[in-house]
Amino acid sequence: IAVRFDFRYGPGTIASLLHDAILVMGAFAITYREFSLTTIAAILTVIGYSMNDTIVVFDRIREDASRMRDKKFDKVVNTAINETLSRTILTSATVFFVTLAMNIWGTGVIRDFAFAMNVGVIVGTYSSIFVASPILLWLDQRFFAANAKSKTKKRAPA
Repeated sequence: IAVRFDFRYGPGTIASLLHDAILVMGAFAITYREFSLTTIAAILTVIGYSMNDTIVVFDRIREDASRMRDKKFDKVVNTAINETLSRTILTSATVFFVTLAMNIWGTGVIRDFAFAMNVGVIVGTYSSIFVASPILLWLDQRFFAANAKSKTKKRAPA
C-alpha cells in the first residue's frame, strides 16, 4: 500500500488488518470455538477482504485529493468515504448474508469458517472507515502537513 499510494497510507492499512485479525481471533476466544486450519484460512480471507475494502477507500481518497486541491485533506477524506460508503455497505451486506446462511445451515468446519467471515466482514467494513482513514489523517496532519507548511514558509519572500 505504501509503495502503490504513498507512505502515509501504509500504517493505517496495517493497523486496520491487525485490528481485524485480532478481533476475529478474539471472537473465537470469547465463544470458545475451535481454532483450526479452517479458522486460519478464514482469518486470511478476512485480511484480504479488509485490504480490498481499504484499497477502494484509499484509491478514492487519492483520486479526490488530486481533483480537489483547493480543499483541506480532511474534507477530501470525508468526501471520499461518503462516495464509497454505499458500495462498501452493499458489498459487505452481500457477503455477510451469504456467510450468515452458511453459519446457520452449515456444519462442522464450514460453520467455523462462516462465523469467522461474519465477524470479519463486520469489523473489516468499519475498520476501513474508522481505523485506517483516521490514521491516514493523523499522519497527514502530524508529518506531511507540517512539512508542507515549513516548505511554504521557506519559499515566502521576507
